[in-house]
Amino acid sequence: MHTLALTDPRTGRVRGDLTAAREEQVALAVAEGRRAFDGWRALTPRERSRRLERLAALIEEHAEEYGALERAGTGKPASETAGEVEQAADLFRFYAWAARTQSAPAAGSFVAGHESWVRWEPIGVVGVVVPWNYPLMMATWRCAPALAAGNTVVAKPAETTPDSLTLLAEHAREALGESVLEVLAGDRETGRLLVASGVDMVAFTGSALAGADVAARAGTRRVSLELGGNSPVVVLPDAPADTWTELAAAATYNAGQSCAVPARVITLTENYESAVALLGDAMRERRAGQDFGPLNNADQAARYDRIVGASAAKTRTTGQLAPGDGEEGGYWRPACVLADLPDDDPAVAEEVFGPLLTVQSADTVEDALALANGVPQALAASVWTRDLAAGLDLAGRLNAGEAWVNCHLVQTAELPHGGRGSSGHGTDLSTLALHEYQRPKTITARLKFSPSGD
Repeated sequence: MHTLALTDPRTGRVRGDLTAAREEQVALAVAEGRRAFDGWRALTPRERSRRLERLAALIEEHAEEYGALERAGTGKPASETAGEVEQAADLFRFYAWAARTQSAPAAGSFVAGHESWVRWEPIGVVGVVVPWNYPLMMATWRCAPALAAGNTVVAKPAETTPDSLTLLAEHAREALGESVLEVLAGDRETGRLLVASGVDMVAFTGSALAGADVAARAGTRRVSLELGGNSPVVVLPDAPADTWTELAAAATYNAGQSCAVPARVITLTENYESAVALLGDAMRERRAGQDFGPLNNADQAARYDRIVGASAAKTRTTGQLAPGDGEEGGYWRPACVLADLPDDDPAVAEEVFGPLLTVQSADTVEDALALANGVPQALAASVWTRDLAAGLDLAGRLNAGEAWVNCHLVQTAELPHGGRGSSGHGTDLSTLALHEYQRPKTITARLKFSPSGD
């Protein structure tokens, strides 16, 4: 038995423990998912839809409990967790609908004398490994389309945030049936065991290094990877007046611990000094402990401190620390702006994953675009300008799976999200995500027999 201590990131104190699943528990969960698969895939889309609707309703009925569990592991403010629980319920409702409205499979006479059909079939048992930054929501991004497509799921939450998924597993048993959605609490070794087990597919959200390890362990099985980002933000001189407050709010949401969070502000040289000052003013107003939560764990705090400490930035602006009484020992870090730094600075080249923005300058728009596309990560990006035509043109040329104009982190179930380059591959959200968890089968029938065969 391997026991892990759970820490409250708001205080740095131990809040409980969990027993990490090992070979026997992983094998049992996958076997139970395999047994449940035939029954779940055999349900009509209508019946699967009804059960997913019931799970969404249970999340809504227990929204306060889910919010409290999310806060226990992440330290997020209630305003953030409430919105994320609401989004999780909405995603299950969306995929309940999507299960019944899949695009029609190809059918027709493609070869003379024959009729053909293409069926989209579930893959089987999907192993889902999700990170600690959005425990419930990231699990929902993966589990909801996989379930809607007819698969069963074994999900492994991060070792610091098992709380809300444990409750989700209870509600899934009630709404979906026994072992349709299993949850395995544990550490990285638990995740490795799940990837190496008999699951038919792995859906992983996490770091690029861990994603490469997952892909190697998965071998020839399908893998869907969302591996983080280092999002560029191109701000043109005619950007809207609220650009800086909007960026500061987006950069500090969830303490900047989001794969798609704005990270690298790039502006033209003529506007650089003004941009640094205005962004610094906006970030100074963000209060860690009031407006956003702490970093998640000691390792993440140490990594953040290493990157910021190694930066050669000559200009540093920091916001306010305002943790509550008794929370001073938590993993709080203030909002921060780093400027006057080289283009290969660690804070530019690495995904910082904290409440921090760097500012770089470029002589021309083309130079700004080159800086934006100059890192291996390619998940998300944004452009800020009053010239909508210019903004849309730049958004189209940014190397990113998702790009915004005059906004950032605006997402909804209907729109796909996914990375390129070292940010991974695959699709989350939208009806397109259903095919992430399905495989096509072509069936062709000869329509007539030869006379001699009668």
